[in-house]
Amino acid sequence: MSRTTPEPNRSSRPKPAVLRVAGVAIVVVLIGAAAWGLSSRSSAEADLKAQTAKQAITNVVLIKAKSGPKTEDVVLPGTVQAVLDAPIYARTSGYVKAWYTDIGAQVTKGQLLAEIDTPEVDEQLRQAQADLNTAEANGRLAESTAKRWEALVRTDSVSKQENDEKAADAAAKNAAVAAARANVARLQQLEGFKRVVAPFDGIVTARKTDIGALINAGSGIGPELFHVADTSKLRIYVQVPQAYVPMVKTGMTANLRFIEFPGRDFPATVSTTAEAMDPTARTLLVELQVDNAKHELLPGGYTEVHLAVAPPDSAVRLPVNTLLFRAEGLRVAKVDGNSRVNLAHVALGRDFGTEVEVLTGVAPDEQIVINPPDSLREGQEVRVVTPAAPAPQIADAGNGAKK
Repeated sequence: MSRTTPEPNRSSRPKPAVLRVAGVAIVVVLIGAAAWGLSSRSSAEADLKAQTAKQAITNVVLIKAKSGPKTEDVVLPGTVQAVLDAPIYARTSGYVKAWYTDIGAQVTKGQLLAEIDTPEVDEQLRQAQADLNTAEANGRLAESTAKRWEALVRTDSVSKQENDEKAADAAAKNAAVAAARANVARLQQLEGFKRVVAPFDGIVTARKTDIGALINAGSGIGPELFHVADTSKLRIYVQVPQAYVPMVKTGMTANLRFIEFPGRDFPATVSTTAEAMDPTARTLLVELQVDNAKHELLPGGYTEVHLAVAPPDSAVRLPVNTLLFRAEGLRVAKVDGNSRVNLAHVALGRDFGTEVEVLTGVAPDEQIVINPPDSLREGQEVRVVTPAAPAPQIADAGNGAKK
């Protein structure tokens, strides 16, 4: 018995129209998915570019340029000296016979300080006086002889030649008398130098001799006997650095401070300057004077000189970390209202360590980039940010330390 295969039901097969619709729908879905993917990718790329461009803008922190102070207190070391200060040497040789003033003694001009015993000079003076007497006697004899021969020549009793010889002899004897008198005067002056006197009113600040000490005349040979100083006024010498020289003027006032007088200021006045720089130290020697009528201050000491100087009106001050060192010169980065960079050339004045004085190129209150990156260029757009505030320090209750 043969088995036959049943024919499929034709009504269960999908119709061609349905298949086409389904195919079109699938294609539309695929196209839509592709379009959405492309659109999403393009949008993502645009967002990425915008984000990258935004992040490429340099962040900067700004600081305002501030004007310098109207006056500055410049502190310099000074040396104190008496207005008059002189070492006293002997003008004649001998031995110290006596001294009458010791250190700290107030003396007046011409007051006797010491006496010197000069036996050799005394003998020389006596010999010179005897020589003078001999010369004067010879001179008187020569004068009388010349007068007699002059009378005899009129009567032709002697020759004119002999008369001229006697006149010349009298002139020579008179010259010898003058020389002897000069020698006596010189030795009398040396006798006067046996008395060592004060050259001016002041204080004896040193005595470097004693009774019996051998004295040789002259400051280059003999020892210093006394030292006298007039301390009613004091001179203060200070070396002013070159940067401050234009600000120091004759007549300006200053204050002096001494460690032995804490909390006190002594007014002084600039009296003169050297008018020339020291080529080694690049400083100017300035002299000030201070009244010391009460003799509170002592010469030879150290003092702090406080000078109130006026810096240039156009100068501003900036932190040192605002400077850009470029091949074309020193620059600072300004930022305008459009957040654009302007690299300005500046000329510096004094260096204060953490700050510098800017003489040209920056005006007060201009916005300056602090810690500028080396990549900054002219006209570059930047983003101004505010620096983060430092974290507060909390005291540890256990040991008092700060965290």
